[in-house]
Amino acid sequence: MSNAQIESSRAAASEAVQRKEITKAVAVGAIGNVLEWFDFGVYGYFAPFIGKLFFPRSEPLASMFAAFAVLAVGAVSRPLGAVVFGWIGDRAGRRTSLTATVWLMAGSTFLIGTLPTYSQIGVLAPTLLVVARLLQGLSSGGEWGGSAAYMVEYAPLNRRGFIGSFQQVSTGAGFFFGSLFGLIVTSTMSEQTIFGWAWRLPFLSGILLGVVGVYMRLRLHDTPEFQALKQRGGRSTSPLMESLRTQWTGITVAFGYNVIQSVGYYTMLTFMPSFTSEVLKLPPAHAYLSNSIQLLVFVLLLPAMGALSDRIGRRPMLLAAPLILILATYPLFLLIIQGSLRTILSCQLVFGVLLAAYCGPAVAATVELFPTKLRYTSVSIGFNLAVALIGMTSPMISTHLISGLGTAAAPAYVIIGASAISLASVVFGCKETAFEPLKP
Repeated sequence: MSNAQIESSRAAASEAVQRKEITKAVAVGAIGNVLEWFDFGVYGYFAPFIGKLFFPRSEPLASMFAAFAVLAVGAVSRPLGAVVFGWIGDRAGRRTSLTATVWLMAGSTFLIGTLPTYSQIGVLAPTLLVVARLLQGLSSGGEWGGSAAYMVEYAPLNRRGFIGSFQQVSTGAGFFFGSLFGLIVTSTMSEQTIFGWAWRLPFLSGILLGVVGVYMRLRLHDTPEFQALKQRGGRSTSPLMESLRTQWTGITVAFGYNVIQSVGYYTMLTFMPSFTSEVLKLPPAHAYLSNSIQLLVFVLLLPAMGALSDRIGRRPMLLAAPLILILATYPLFLLIIQGSLRTILSCQLVFGVLLAAYCGPAVAATVELFPTKLRYTSVSIGFNLAVALIGMTSPMISTHLISGLGTAAAPAYVIIGASAISLASVVFGCKETAFEPLKP
């Protein structure tokens, strides 16, 4: 064999090893994210049942509002989780932090599935539910930013958008499995059975994903970017303070990037089954079916959208999607409130395509804003502030607006406002980063 053939063989072997490591990195980064958003998703999907079990009211909308208020409570601890797990991730490594977040999420979700209801222990029941939600929020505060940084740091320069999109694929997959679980339960069990015990099933089953996630994350090394940072002694001694002092512009832009992502998830992908069943009076099974189809289309489109951003850049896609959402959301909601399953599904599919066009490149665009030594902390702060202040409160705000304004189209205003914030962030704060190396 000639020297050229030997070198070619070595290069091919090296490339194969690299592909294998990237595939493992995507899988490991994704598993915890699937668990996180499955847990959040099933809470949103079962909110009508949880509301009546833990917050009994004579008016169904009041119970649903209370249940979504507890969903928003998890936002309180998300910034704290960003700080705690961001510090661990930037100091001890991405893998260590991400393993801890999976344990915490799985345990707190399992706790929700074991809680007694209001009829059993009175006011202590919603109190314990709030505690479990705070623990979930703490875990989530460290998961999104960590898994995003982990995947993108492993990706080659020309594939960061594509690889990063799988962070959103795992997020959408978590919602999809939660919606699918809701569809199966509501289609095969009576309402009495669901209220009696079946609502607990998705929360109890989350522990299985947690065990798998911890096993997978303990078997992989840290990212090459972090290992190189560690070898040259470049780790920050105070990631939080240094991020706030030197990265506040990037954190502000990251906040804006992720407003429409979080509102899109919590309004269009979590709130909609409750909205269509409780407000539009669609049968619950139909509501979950429509939502599951939308989620499936959304998830399947994400990698293509991420790959497209590797070719044409992040900025064109981050500009187009929110602009179209601003113009199209209210007319789409006017169609949705007609109540026909076919119409609702068609409109949800339009939202799914637009969200995929934005969310596909948004992960890489957010990660590319920050240097390696502060990336985990800075990404986590920017993203979690968007979720805590706007995203997780959007279902509660939408429910309140429906009652206050007297129109079922009121959630459209929340989506339009979120789209405007993200559009402004891209217009004034987005520099094209798709074709540049990651900041060291």
